[in-house]
Amino acid sequence: MLDEFKNAFQRHNNAHVQLIIINVVVFVLLGVLFVTAKISNSPYIFQSVYDQFTLPSSMEAFVRRPWTLLTYAFAHLYDYNSGHVGIGHIFFNLLGFYWFAKLFVEYLGSDKLIAVYVLSAIAGGLTYFLIFNTIPYFKNDYAVLVGASAAVFGVMTAAATLLPDYSFYLMFFGPIKIKYIAGFYILISFLFSVGENAGGNLAHLGGALMGFIYIKQLQAGVNWGTWITVTIEWFKGLFTAKPKVKITYRKTESSSSSKATSKNAKASQEEIDSILDKINDRGYESLTKEEKEKLFNAGKK
Repeated sequence: MLDEFKNAFQRHNNAHVQLIIINVVVFVLLGVLFVTAKISNSPYIFQSVYDQFTLPSSMEAFVRRPWTLLTYAFAHLYDYNSGHVGIGHIFFNLLGFYWFAKLFVEYLGSDKLIAVYVLSAIAGGLTYFLIFNTIPYFKNDYAVLVGASAAVFGVMTAAATLLPDYSFYLMFFGPIKIKYIAGFYILISFLFSVGENAGGNLAHLGGALMGFIYIKQLQAGVNWGTWITVTIEWFKGLFTAKPKVKITYRKTESSSSSKATSKNAKASQEEIDSILDKINDRGYESLTKEEKEKLFNAGKK
């Protein structure tokens, strides 16, 4: 299993699976802690950790745990008092996420999927937090938000905005365009935004709005998720060994000979594979002039 997980994080354009694994691992670890705390009758052991993943509605509590604006989107429901475990909560969230995220990755790549997931989670959390602190009807200092739903709604809406006429085949219904699927779930969340799970449904709407805006901005040439991609790449670099610099000396060639050699040099298969992987992750427009030339020359073989 560890080898399979490791392989999942090494594959390109596999962010949808990676995000699912992260959600499942967090759910399992919290579950182990939940059962341990129940058996030992030590609620504080579980609650103190679980609180780091739940977004509070209280301003005072949020100031002490601001990171929960993001971490809530990687955890799911556990209710210590009732003993309820949100198996259905995580199952249906990740099932819907898988189909829409898989489609999203095929067209825009992993970097943008992670970006829209994070942005939608933050937008959903802010929507919930601001409404619960500004509109008296929703005021509740003891409410908390947990679950990937807002991020899932963001990915779903982003996919539906990008490819509105793409169809999913649903059991008993046949092919249905994803714009109608997204529209249905958004409408349901709006209608239930004054119900028992008001906070969750408000977060869905905030996440969905971000997914829509993200794609519209991307189509206008603006990528709101660039800072997320850069941050992740920087973080990865901390754990990647830097290659040793190798210095070699060679004869200086004449300028005309040097240009001819550069022009006719053929890229190795490893370089071509690396360029193709970059296209999968970030799109053709991310290639440098040199990389485009290498790819063009390789295509003439």
